[in-house]
Amino acid sequence: MARRKIIAGNWKMNMTPTEAVALCETLKPLVVNDDVDVVFCVPAIDIVPVAKAVEGTNIAVGAENFYIEDKGAYTGEISAPMLLDAGVKYVIIGHSERREYFGEDDAFLNAKVKKAFASGLTPILCCGESKELRERNAYKDWINLQIKADLDGITAEQVASMVIAYEPIWAIGTGLTATSDQAQEVCAMIRNTIAEMYDTDTAEKVRIQYGGSMNAGNAAELLAKPDIDGGLIGGAALKPDFGKIVNYNK
Repeated sequence: MARRKIIAGNWKMNMTPTEAVALCETLKPLVVNDDVDVVFCVPAIDIVPVAKAVEGTNIAVGAENFYIEDKGAYTGEISAPMLLDAGVKYVIIGHSERREYFGEDDAFLNAKVKKAFASGLTPILCCGESKELRERNAYKDWINLQIKADLDGITAEQVASMVIAYEPIWAIGTGLTATSDQAQEVCAMIRNTIAEMYDTDTAEKVRIQYGGSMNAGNAAELLAKPDIDGGLIGGAALKPDFGKIVNYNK
């Protein structure tokens, strides 16, 4: 089956609200592609102005993080209802930076995936290996364990509607990129894992992105692979070249 491509920008901790609106104005005419879903995943403080700036366009708004409770004494956190009310559709879960810097483990990420679905948000679930795991040839087992733990108790219908992002940690912000064959190998393996956990139909429906220094120069080659359904873009999402990634097929 033909899965619709999804290109999401992960802005990380960049762009003040004023800068974010200006970037949206720059990117809006550049990211028009009827064949691709486009998502801007932005810092919490930028969500409201960005949602307003992209109203009426093909751009959906995503969050970079959220907490598993709806409200309460969780100073500094942001909840799913807050995100939904602000116009958010997608939320990144399990990015390697959240795992490493903020100690988010698979049990907590599983709770986040469940909460996202219960709230009506679409998860973009990240997985990936370190350079050391890649060099030891242990990356397949590692990623399979991440997927199985993070999706524990998630239904086939839910998995079919979500996005999984394969991001080799050694290729995030380093300028290094997995070859298209390396990326395809892991994305295909993730799809096979989903088929084993659920069924072939679910595996064929779930969209799997590649992230890790995807840019205007390599996007077309990566996105031509049969199991790569999009990209989770870091640094290149903050530049006009993001439009070239979205329009990789033109």
